[in-house]
Amino acid sequence: MQKNLTQGPVGKTLLLFSLPMIVGNLLQQLYNIADTLIVGRFLGSGALAAVGSSYTLMTFLTSVFLGLCMGSGAVFSIRFGEGEMEKLQESITAAFLLIFTVTAALNFLVFLLIDPILGLLQVPEEIYGMMRGYLWVIFWGIPAVFLYNFYAALLRAVGNSVVPLVFLAACAVLNIVLDLWFVLGFSWGVKGAAAATVMSQYVSGVGIALYTWKTQTHFRIQRKYLCPRRQVLKELAQFSFLTSVQQSVMNLGILMVQGLVNSFGTVIMAAFAAAVKIDSFAYMPVQDFGNAFSTFVAQNFGAKKEERIREGIRKAVGMAFVFCVLISCGVFFFARPLLLIFVQPQESEILAAGVEYLRIEGAFYCGIGCLFLLYGFYRAVKLPGMSVVLTVISLGTRVVLAYLLSSVESIGVLGIWWSVPIGWALADLVGFVYYRMKKKYLFHTLFTEKG
Repeated sequence: MQKNLTQGPVGKTLLLFSLPMIVGNLLQQLYNIADTLIVGRFLGSGALAAVGSSYTLMTFLTSVFLGLCMGSGAVFSIRFGEGEMEKLQESITAAFLLIFTVTAALNFLVFLLIDPILGLLQVPEEIYGMMRGYLWVIFWGIPAVFLYNFYAALLRAVGNSVVPLVFLAACAVLNIVLDLWFVLGFSWGVKGAAAATVMSQYVSGVGIALYTWKTQTHFRIQRKYLCPRRQVLKELAQFSFLTSVQQSVMNLGILMVQGLVNSFGTVIMAAFAAAVKIDSFAYMPVQDFGNAFSTFVAQNFGAKKEERIREGIRKAVGMAFVFCVLISCGVFFFARPLLLIFVQPQESEILAAGVEYLRIEGAFYCGIGCLFLLYGFYRAVKLPGMSVVLTVISLGTRVVLAYLLSSVESIGVLGIWWSVPIGWALADLVGFVYYRMKKKYLFHTLFTEKG
């Protein structure tokens, strides 16, 4: 089921490769949406706020090894495009050992530091116990998330975006069934929602690992590569750690904003929790399209197909723009009905705050769509450091403006909402100007260096 992205019509190839990734991650969002929907409807706004804040924290924590997997995936794609199978196998083994070690250390630390973390987030006393109980269960799923994302990144790097989708689809259905069973049937509260998510994560993580082990024997961890060469480790570090830094900075900024949101009380926390789920679900397809575009560019970079990359850029920008305009209109005009999926109609304050958030964010999805394409492009052409720069600009602007504007009494929480599209716009501007200035280097010089 591998697909060589260096051949075939560019637009069609890119679209067909990206569709399973888009559908797969939309299904992955069902993990959190199932929790939010069931918790919000049946356990109340306090539980909704606890689970929503936990989601932001978990996104930050898992971004460390998710970034490592994404960066390693770029290396795998380049090797596959070059046709260097021996080097690809060595990179797979080295990357697995590296990311597994980081994941194990992270998992130990979060259990050890759970209370200081909750204190840093300024979690209100009335939901502290619920949030701590939810996180204590959720943390057990971190190894499963690592397994799924490592093997999904590997399979996608060689053009197989279908198998990760299959495992996520089965997992999403199981998550919803278990959520209903544990929360409503057994009355386990937020811990039941967490248990459902963790069990589903292990189904997808262990399942995709076993599939790859049994059917893709040339992608197994190889004993002869357990002591990888320095050059291989250096290349993985260049891609993986910078991509991990990018993901961590991105989610650290979001986590800092979450702490600010929490300071406005349970109503704003609940509104933010529900609105962010819709927001993430809305722009998730263009994020995955950006990741698919990155794999496309990386394979063609490895194969030294400059003109195909140029055509891919033109086609990707056009497709992303059309999607973002359509989804912006949908979220802007249907903000309230979308929020009613998670929030009871009588909770008018939560609904009002959530609608404000979605209408501000929803009007500017073209900004985040362009940014995801820039991230993917720079990662694929061996300039992951530029992705970090753009992330720092985007999130740094968001955090600074959120704290400054929200401190103005006449602006308040609206300052937090408006800081997001402003950050997107500044990062897009820098990324585009850099591309125009360095276009010759990005294509001709890099290809010459590879030769």
